[in-house]
Amino acid sequence: RSIQYVQNGQPGTWNRDEFYFSYRSSRLQGDAKGAIVTQAELELTPGEPCDILQKMDGFQNQRRSKQPLEYPSAGSTFKRPPGHYVGPLIEKAGLKGFRIGGAQVSTKHAGFIIKTGEATAQDFLDLIAKIQDTIRQGFGVQLEPEIRILGED
Repeated sequence: RSIQYVQNGQPGTWNRDEFYFSYRSSRLQGDAKGAIVTQAELELTPGEPCDILQKMDGFQNQRRSKQPLEYPSAGSTFKRPPGHYVGPLIEKAGLKGFRIGGAQVSTKHAGFIIKTGEATAQDFLDLIAKIQDTIRQGFGVQLEPEIRILGED
């Protein structure tokens, strides 16, 4: 329903329509970059608790079966390019399980980079660059990071 935020030290409120929220996008990536959300008022659909719990369990089981939740990661590393799925592209390129230092392409889902043992930020950045270069050269597809790399603008 609404978002309360602070931007440049000034508090404010946006209603749902002013926030421009959509899949992988919101006002926070546009004119409100750098704003901090301090409160959100949500409008949820009521339902039977047992039905909601069953649905939640189904989502959790699906995530556990497909995503490497047993390792630290930043989630899905790259946005889905039009007409392609990232995981299969990375697999076809032979990079599933490939590692640089302590950063590794997950063997469970190649669209995730996981932390195994000791890893540095540079390990992750180097692995992201290696994947992007390999996919661009092999398939002519440019992978765009889905994760936000802080400290870069």
